[in-house]
Amino acid sequence: MGVYQIIEEPDEVLRATALPVKNINAGVLRVLDNMRDTLYAFDGVGLAAPQIGVSKRIIVVDSGDQLIELINPEIVLAEGEQVGKEGCLSIPNVVGTVKRANRVVVRGLNRDGQPVEYDATELLARAFQHEIDHLNGILFIDKATELRRVKP
Repeated sequence: MGVYQIIEEPDEVLRATALPVKNINAGVLRVLDNMRDTLYAFDGVGLAAPQIGVSKRIIVVDSGDQLIELINPEIVLAEGEQVGKEGCLSIPNVVGTVKRANRVVVRGLNRDGQPVEYDATELLARAFQHEIDHLNGILFIDKATELRRVKP
């Protein structure tokens, strides 16, 4: 398909609340396909549609097990705590320490419009929270401590 350019901070699309997807059509499927290609091209763990300039509630995540595509995702349960390092494709060469829930249950729709639910822990839970934050205009730097620059 295609690889999008990653939108970087301080672009205002990253601070806007993304709009819900009302209809899963060919355009939404094309965005999902291109987000997948972009995620893998940039060797990321997750990507939210605002990071490619599309203000829609769409994320893709791959923590090493499988690609997960979610439309209109929402966290319905969060528990426990984990503290770990995070970075972001939209804020290159910066990492920080972020406290997140250790377990989340996330619901949304798959590319076929079917409801799906994921019970995630550890890295997958962190990735879901990071990407869903993007849909709400929240960046990891808003929650991070010990921010520092790293070499590219």
